[in-house]
Amino acid sequence: MEIKGARILIIDDETQIRRFLRVALTSHGYVVKDAKTGNEGLDAVAMFNPDLVILDLGLPDIDGLEVVRHLREWSKVPIIILSVKEQENDKITALDNGANDYVTKPFAMGELLARIRAAMRHTVGVEEQPILKFDDLTLDLVHRRISRDNCEIKLTLTEYEIVKYLAINAGKVITHKALLHTVWGLAYENEVQYLRVYIGQIRRKLEIDPSRPRHIITESGVGYRLL
Repeated sequence: MEIKGARILIIDDETQIRRFLRVALTSHGYVVKDAKTGNEGLDAVAMFNPDLVILDLGLPDIDGLEVVRHLREWSKVPIIILSVKEQENDKITALDNGANDYVTKPFAMGELLARIRAAMRHTVGVEEQPILKFDDLTLDLVHRRISRDNCEIKLTLTEYEIVKYLAINAGKVITHKALLHTVWGLAYENEVQYLRVYIGQIRRKLEIDPSRPRHIITESGVGYRLL
């Protein structure tokens, strides 16, 4: 369900994209403002106070990555990146610098709406809740336990820390670098294969069918997302 009346700021230099998004998002009950440059967008965040920002990385004045960095100096507003396939490295950098999610152009409106809902849900303070539920999975942050249909699942300390970090950021893409840094430390930031081994172990314990995971989803070349 859309959050009726929520304010969305679009920062994109393509007139057709801005017009399309404005019409589509307005029809779903959002209040929309748009900006065609990075500097206009930064000013609009301060004046419009949006609940979410949709940001193109390729802007005519300042790089979209700079917009993310500037915003994260003073704002926690959710940011969804619009990117083209060739910008994959920039996309990862944006996520590492505080963007919440990304959608690759061309995109389906239904997918973007789902990403918007997930990003806005994340802002309500899920990390402050002691019990997190994900379909048949329950994570008890107080007692450091995870269960499926009330049956406890035994995880190692490292496995639990991975699941916990994904859970408190549920719906958000977490890059390989961010997960490795958080769980193992700075020296392990490039050990992507190390992380893949652990994710495989976790899926065998959490997923009913590990070959078709429903909870921990791979974002190819970027990282993981817990749904």
